[in-house]
Amino acid sequence: MLIVIIVLFGRGRISALMGDMGGGIAAFKRGLRQDSDGSRDRKLTSMKDVSKPE
Repeated sequence: MLIVIIVLFGRGRISALMGDMGGGIAAFKRGLRQDSDGSRDRKLTSMKDVSKPE
């Protein structure tokens, strides 16, 4: 099965796809880390302050 995939897509395209997928996972983890630091809460709080009519 793996040989068929390599023949159809080629080694270069598979390695590029895996690199892109790894970059996406890393960006996702960075986003989770930022949210756990409380930056998301600060953003939501500042958005609530702006949207309040006075």
